[in-house]
Amino acid sequence: MTQPPSQPPNQPPQQQPQGGFGAPQTPPPPQGPPQTPPPPQSPPSGAPQPGYGYPQAPQQPGPYGQQPGPYAQPGPYGQQPGPYGQPQQPGPYGQQPGYGYPQPQYPGGPGTPPPGSGSKNPFKGKPGLAIGAAVVALAVIGGTVFALTSGGDDDKKPVADKSDDPKPTASAPVNPGDGSGDGGEDPEDLNSGRQPGEAKVLWYKEAPDAPGSGADAPGMWITDKTAVKAAYKQLFAYNTGDGNPTWDPITFPQKICAVTPQQTADDKVVVAYESGTSDRAKCNQLQQIDLNTGEKGWKTELADGALFDSAITISMSITGKTLMVGRSQSGVAYNVDSGKKLFDKKKYGDACFPTAFAGGSKLIAVSSCDATGSNEHDEMQELDPTTGKAKWTQKFDKGWSVARTYSLDPLVVYSTNEDKKAWNISTFGSDGKYKSQVSFDEDFAPQCGWAILQRDLQGCKGVAADSTTLYLPTEATSGANEVVAINLANGKEKWRVKSPADESMLPIRTEGGKLIAYVEPSYDAGGQVVSIPTGGSSHKPVKLLQNPAGAAEVENGFFSKDFDWVDGRFYLSTTRLNGNDDTKEKLMLAYGK
Repeated sequence: MTQPPSQPPNQPPQQQPQGGFGAPQTPPPPQGPPQTPPPPQSPPSGAPQPGYGYPQAPQQPGPYGQQPGPYAQPGPYGQQPGPYGQPQQPGPYGQQPGYGYPQPQYPGGPGTPPPGSGSKNPFKGKPGLAIGAAVVALAVIGGTVFALTSGGDDDKKPVADKSDDPKPTASAPVNPGDGSGDGGEDPEDLNSGRQPGEAKVLWYKEAPDAPGSGADAPGMWITDKTAVKAAYKQLFAYNTGDGNPTWDPITFPQKICAVTPQQTADDKVVVAYESGTSDRAKCNQLQQIDLNTGEKGWKTELADGALFDSAITISMSITGKTLMVGRSQSGVAYNVDSGKKLFDKKKYGDACFPTAFAGGSKLIAVSSCDATGSNEHDEMQELDPTTGKAKWTQKFDKGWSVARTYSLDPLVVYSTNEDKKAWNISTFGSDGKYKSQVSFDEDFAPQCGWAILQRDLQGCKGVAADSTTLYLPTEATSGANEVVAINLANGKEKWRVKSPADESMLPIRTEGGKLIAYVEPSYDAGGQVVSIPTGGSSHKPVKLLQNPAGAAEVENGFFSKDFDWVDGRFYLSTTRLNGNDDTKEKLMLAYGK
């Protein structure tokens, strides 16, 4: 698939990483890494041969700059051949034609490189920025629904009000976090014919009615006793073991338009809903919710930004005690416990407007600078979550745009260059300096959502990282795919392992020296959750859960999905409702022992 170049080119930092091969699946238009010139669409002069499926333009430095990027052009960070401007080795964009240039695709993840001439390994050790297959595109489209029964909750009349306490019902007993559970009712008989060794469907829920135009179902949060899911105008809470309601559904006056992907240490989140029903409604009503009780905490209205600083769509994230809310050209930080405003992140420097934020272990801001001038570029900063002060600033070369953060600690960034149809994956140290970039060709395929109106830095699933290694899935052209472990110290491949089934395997997270991954289902076989040793010489997947074949059709019908592995249970939910009135849509599934 090709990646749509929908995001304005911004620029990657100034140190020279080299172009990396695996862009996310629903990649944003190629934009680029930091300050080394982005890789050319074709091999730069004297650069290696044309890329695997990219045009044969001369190479340019990677996003970091002065070195030739994977395509013989300076990387996004310039000064070096790599995207970050490393010495003269061809950076991710240099020396060779762009094997890894993304084709226009859904913004956000790498796409599948177009077929084209050129060596299979044009970068020979240099980062090749080929945008991986756009597998993710499917994940963004609200999928078809297999009509299964029960669990559907009808929309209720709006009840959300300023700081009203819903007085939810008492929580159901907590099940031990070992994946066990009695399971709820099974009217669809999803566990029928369950074979020895197969896990069971603990519970299954259908989605509420949605308008014919469809509706978002963002966010899925798991606590030690409650699984909470947002859908259209409502929040639903289910006991993790049996699926019984933990508290009554919360219905907001208007549709939910943003949520915090993270929850606080004491299991609180913030949900944003729209100010009205018109096309000009703003996503500015912020409500804190306790995931364990359903109680509403503080509520506030996000103030309007300056002219052209829109709140029609926003992003939200939590870092420690700080809630960061991003508008189109600025951000506002609040104390997540009290709702008190902490600081504004506004225009600074060379007409730099903050356009995206990522939160969690760190608070990262990405700004678009001098957008209409000759020095147009992106800048990335780490902010102090309490004061908003920048700890460091990394400038990207012109033409490169920061599209995704695959990890915050360590900081791993996926950037693209729309003009060059190139991508780059680079790692930065705690001081913001470039450390390495993926330096081999591969079509990586994490699952990333749409990011057309604004960048969704944390919108990718199917990617994981620990302190030394990045784990990315490859694109499966036929049969099984692979998960590749990439050394963050030098951008080189450590090892790779093939999916144990004919379906794709997607990383979920790392824990206890192992990588936990989800093997997707087929039409007649359930998916799997597997554990892969990250150290040693053997990386053979070990099965943790084998989902039942009787539920394969339902499991396989979650096209736009979120998934997680918590306390020995596997959770799968939709992220988009299509509004089909002919069938009941799926909302969420839970599997366990």
